[in-house]
Amino acid sequence: MAATQSFFKTPNATRFTRPDCRKPDPFSPTLTQNLKPHSLNNSWLGTTKLSLHSSNLRPVTFKHLPIITATVVSSLPTKKSDGVSSTVKVPKWSSKAIKSFAMGELEARKLKYPNTGTEALLMGILIEGTNQASKILRTNGVTLMKVREEIVKLLGKADMYFFSPEHPPLTEEAQRALDWAIEQKLKSGEDGEVTTVHQLLGIWSEEESPGHKVMATLGFNSETAQQLYSLISEPGYVES
Repeated sequence: MAATQSFFKTPNATRFTRPDCRKPDPFSPTLTQNLKPHSLNNSWLGTTKLSLHSSNLRPVTFKHLPIITATVVSSLPTKKSDGVSSTVKVPKWSSKAIKSFAMGELEARKLKYPNTGTEALLMGILIEGTNQASKILRTNGVTLMKVREEIVKLLGKADMYFFSPEHPPLTEEAQRALDWAIEQKLKSGEDGEVTTVHQLLGIWSEEESPGHKVMATLGFNSETAQQLYSLISEPGYVES
């Protein structure tokens, strides 16, 4: 019996304790001291200081991703008409017409077209959405979705690896459409701005242009155009 008791009560017996599995306190002084800035010494690189200050942190940028942005424009590119005297003050475009042009230019870039044509001007009018010309188009069944579909059918899809310039240059037809709008405003003799309705009728005046063909395909006709022409010819006409 004595031998048995001496076996279980050995004086040099090792005590095993359960390890402490508690999570360290993130705000403990010991852990905070370990996070202090320190230096790395290297015979090739010299001394490099590491700091936890936010000023040393740089935001991550993704330069390989193309970003399409719209550039704010204050006027539209129009050529001086030969029949207009240099003393005649060229009328300004309305804010909605300028925004419509910018949206059309952006849409040409999204579709990866090299130029801003009459079809892009037409889409810009519909994208802006609040102008009078867009309301008239939608009333006659000409919507943005239908216009896009017809443009792709007519002009096809661009090369997926091609990227349009920031400002796709106007086609000759689109330039003539804008010039037509300016000339019609000057011929009216009325003060005021050149509106999206002037711009829309300018697109319609280019009968061989993609914009005119798309409008005609979707049901826009000369009768509707004549009604719009009568509208902008009214004294004191202002785009609503």
